[in-house]
Amino acid sequence: MNLPNALTLSRLAVIPVLMVLLLVRFDGHDQLAAALFILFSLTDTADGQIARRRGTVTDLGKFLDPLADKIFVLSVLVVLVQEGLVAGWVVVVILAREMMITLLRSIAASQGRVIAAAPLGKTKTILQMGAVAFLILQRPYPELVPLAAVTLAFAVLLTVISGADYIWRMRHLIGIGERPSPRASSAESDPLARELGGLLSRSELTVAVAESCTGGLVGALITDQPGSSSYFLGGVIAYADEVKRDQLSVNATLLTRHGAVSREVALAMAEGARSRFSTAISASITGIAGPDGGSDEKPVGLTFIAVASDRGSRCEEFRFTGDRWGNRRQAAAEALRLLIEEAEAIARRPEQRPA
Repeated sequence: MNLPNALTLSRLAVIPVLMVLLLVRFDGHDQLAAALFILFSLTDTADGQIARRRGTVTDLGKFLDPLADKIFVLSVLVVLVQEGLVAGWVVVVILAREMMITLLRSIAASQGRVIAAAPLGKTKTILQMGAVAFLILQRPYPELVPLAAVTLAFAVLLTVISGADYIWRMRHLIGIGERPSPRASSAESDPLARELGGLLSRSELTVAVAESCTGGLVGALITDQPGSSSYFLGGVIAYADEVKRDQLSVNATLLTRHGAVSREVALAMAEGARSRFSTAISASITGIAGPDGGSDEKPVGLTFIAVASDRGSRCEEFRFTGDRWGNRRQAAAEALRLLIEEAEAIARRPEQRPA
């Protein structure tokens, strides 16, 4: 149990307290309920950011986070329906959407695929939480009734739209359209690649990749995007140590001393790719995808992902616990997230110009 997972579980632990505060009657009970709801809603952003920055992303966290969000919001909404503060059909719409997406995720997981969280999904959750806060506060503050109604309307609308987006992207799971190969993820099914592509295009930044255990998967995800030739310059699939040395200028001493799967080699690979292709940003991935090749010191799933830019280089460690395809797919997703973070940091600089 790490800190991000503890923050996620805190949203579940506070639900009984919130329900009691909404049902009992004493001075300030609604205000206290709203304050607690807002406070614990903030953990939804904090847990993911901490997990990624500390390299403590786990399968438990990936399962708990969306589950905690759904139960947290829906539990409070059910009480608000009982108190006559919101129509019952609103809960039905939200619950139906969440059940459908959960079913699709389960089917995808059974096929070794991962449905990445889409930006619309996170925006939907934020709007829902904002609407619930206003719904709680409208009882002691009637002037908030119009604002609560408008926020709730937008939240319900985005709930339906984001649900339709998920279903469309995963339509092959319900027998609509051609089923994509499990070895390839199109841009249509990877919002992270789409987000990165848009950010790089707007900021006029270029990117390159150096991949070992992912075998070109990150490059494939990036180049699935139409127009990616304007920002993706190339990549190196450095599976063998000699390729890391010859193509990415990784010092042989690093490989001997630390091994190919190490923080030091990941950093050297990222810096080598950026130097080789003269890009603004680069990313590297080296890890043990499995099912063999692990040890007590370096177990299957251990993965190092590094990014390099003129801001410097950084590396994060991950310990994935899926099968070979699942570990590679998770590594690719985390690499895209790190590239997005780096591109956003560069784009925020007033003096930023492409390297």
